[in-house]
Amino acid sequence: MSVTRTAVTGVGGYLPETILTNEDFSRMVDTTDEWIVARTGIRKRHKAADGQVTSDLAVEAAKVALAAAGRDISEIDLIIVATTTPDMTFPSTASIVQHKLGAKGAAFDVQAVCSGFVYALSVADGFVARGLSKAALVIGAEVMSRILDYTDRSTCILFGDGAGAVVLEPVAGQGTPDDRGILSFDLQCDGSKTDLLYVDGGVFEDGHRVGKIRMQGNQVFKHAVQKISEAAEAAIEKAGVHHDSVDWFIPHQANQRILDGVADRLGLDRAKVISTVADHANTSAASIPLAWFEGVKDGRVKAGDLVLIEALGGGLTWAAAAIRL
Repeated sequence: MSVTRTAVTGVGGYLPETILTNEDFSRMVDTTDEWIVARTGIRKRHKAADGQVTSDLAVEAAKVALAAAGRDISEIDLIIVATTTPDMTFPSTASIVQHKLGAKGAAFDVQAVCSGFVYALSVADGFVARGLSKAALVIGAEVMSRILDYTDRSTCILFGDGAGAVVLEPVAGQGTPDDRGILSFDLQCDGSKTDLLYVDGGVFEDGHRVGKIRMQGNQVFKHAVQKISEAAEAAIEKAGVHHDSVDWFIPHQANQRILDGVADRLGLDRAKVISTVADHANTSAASIPLAWFEGVKDGRVKAGDLVLIEALGGGLTWAAAAIRL
């Protein structure tokens, strides 16, 4: 049976030039490099420059992905940006990215916090696989530094800025797990857990204050390992593949202990985990495509590989997908 799959044909990433180390944070709050590394695995993170906004990062990542795919921006007819730190309340950051790149077609944002990239990928898959888009850009981009409370050591050390992007195009398949392209998704949300991870300000709550991230870290950690593992298991089952077939596990880069815990729970060799949390920290919706880009750059992730991606974020939202490259 012939089917149309959505293939990832190019991956790109971008990180701002400024780097904040754990030593830098030890001069801001009561913490040390040893304390941060032991609890999170993070050693440094990137920070956007003054005046550098989410769309700027997104554009740079998109250019790299387009070059990798061998596509010109004129061939892109859909842009979806996953972000929780948009340039403005409206219009969408995707609209701004479209203008900066000189593209045409549809453009809009998806907001599912750290799960946003997987959610956006699922939306784009609906367009591409149904013939509604000939070539799409899905971008995860964040300037998390703008919503951090730099007096709260439990959250300010965790996040960084960055952007990652993929180009998606339709390919013919036979409807089997050996097909190139996106094989499955599992998307979930539990809105009763909004108090575990949120920003304490917004349009309706306070028109004069930018909210800051608030988190019940222990509770988020507990839910993360369980929920992410369940979503990943579901994506593997829906794809019709086995755990042993997974070549690379590219998770949301929240915390090294979470990455290890999920890999162990899924029975995946830790050597198959792409981890950038030490160098990037948690870049929210950007973290999966940034880690994916690093794996492509260093030659680990290559054509034909079966990749498993996953994330958990505020909402709580969580999601996973299985993709054949």
